[in-house]
Amino acid sequence: MEEVLNARVIEPTRKTKENLCADAGYTGEPAERTIIEHGFIPHIRSRGEEKTAMKKGYKPRRWIVEVAHSWFNRFRKIHTRYEKTSVAYYALLYLAATMITMNKVMKIYPAL
Repeated sequence: MEEVLNARVIEPTRKTKENLCADAGYTGEPAERTIIEHGFIPHIRSRGEEKTAMKKGYKPRRWIVEVAHSWFNRFRKIHTRYEKTSVAYYALLYLAATMITMNKVMKIYPAL
């Protein structure tokens, strides 16, 4: 986790505290201390806590990475790799990413 937080590309523009939601893999004092040292407010829930909160009407927020993996899994040629060369496989990844981006943009700006 230390390496991920150090490799942050975009720094916050204001000196406000930011929240960091993590799953049960990051429970414990070392992970929580690392999160706090990087200026985040930690929100770490175990799976049981999340299920209890869902029963009360709370909808869990998922990481954008999980959502992106789901979008990429809709492309059958990417989900199961059939391509022999990495160049062809990467080309399909770029094509899928472009199609996902265009679909999202067209939902926001339908007149384009």
